[in-house]
Amino acid sequence: MDYELLYIIDTSLEEEARKELIERFNALIESNEGKVEKVEEWGKRRLAYLVNDKPEGYYVLVNFSSKPEFPRELERVMKIDDKVMRFLITRVEHKGSNVKPLQRAAQQAQSADVPEPELEEPAKQAEE
Repeated sequence: MDYELLYIIDTSLEEEARKELIERFNALIESNEGKVEKVEEWGKRRLAYLVNDKPEGYYVLVNFSSKPEFPRELERVMKIDDKVMRFLITRVEHKGSNVKPLQRAAQQAQSADVPEPELEEPAKQAEE
């Protein structure tokens, strides 16, 4: 199965330690018969709200494939690592799609908020 992992690393971590952490998570995926397809480092970004009293975090997006039971283990490991501020693992259903899962979820939420316009039937004129 294909998955997308987005996680936020504490910005107080030095660059060398951050690279080691990213590599450690990639190695964990591969050691559990998974395959890391792509790693995008989005860099330091402002958070929507304070997390652990910090206004910024370092974002990393990883696309990977693994057995269906592995994401639970990855979640367990990320929860106990104090350098990881937040994370989200999403299953990717359409591998060939141009729209990423997080973008697709936002589009679906947006379209769900807008009600469909109701068509009114033209008033029938009574013939006398």
